[in-house]
Amino acid sequence: MTDVHLTGQLICATEDEARVVSLHLPQHVELTRAEAGCIAFDVTPTDDRLVWAVEERFHDGHAFELHQQRVAGSEWGRATDGFTRRYSIEGLAH
Repeated sequence: MTDVHLTGQLICATEDEARVVSLHLPQHVELTRAEAGCIAFDVTPTDDRLVWAVEERFHDGHAFELHQQRVAGSEWGRATDGFTRRYSIEGLAH
């Protein structure tokens, strides 16, 4: 099996969106890092206060898909629904 590696950016359109990210991000990171199959998970601010760099690594596609399902129904998922995400994903079979 191949691990899944996601890289990219979470981009806020407004300062209000950036505040939502700052408020919800600590719990999102904590919960994700505790997931079975999570190898690494980092969401870090960039020089642009509206943009975060995102890097995720999961053991395999199944672990990644379970993460995506959990996030969709989570507080983070609801709070950031519609925020711009520009991601590249390697290691997923299509």
